[in-house]
Amino acid sequence: MTNQQITVETTVVASVEEVWSAYTTPDDIMQWNFANDDWCCPRAEVELRPGGKQVARMEAKDGSMGFDFVGTYEEIELHKSLMLALDDGRKSRTTFIGSGGKTHVATTFDAEAQTPIEMQRDGWQAILNNFNIYVERKHG
Repeated sequence: MTNQQITVETTVVASVEEVWSAYTTPDDIMQWNFANDDWCCPRAEVELRPGGKQVARMEAKDGSMGFDFVGTYEEIELHKSLMLALDDGRKSRTTFIGSGGKTHVATTFDAEAQTPIEMQRDGWQAILNNFNIYVERKHG
């Protein structure tokens, strides 16, 4: 594990309440939590409380691979921030700042050592971009 942190961000044209809901509701998560159209998220679970689990199953649509992205909520500040302790020991914090019908979403996460930094940043950014598209279509 490295000590390096990576930040990805986007601004969604929707209220902070709508953005928060789409980020924390399992049915919504399954619609956006993948980096490209070759992948899907067939299952998501959210126990939105400190000590609660978040699980998102990510799979290649062709069935060639898949994994569970699992974390435990350490901090939750409604409509403002979430901190997850990932099962591999890394941390991820997502913040939500609403203003004028838009919400800025930023996730900072600990990099892992096995994958190049650029690939990690690009993958997480692609998921966040997919989130933005989903929320704006849903609430636009």
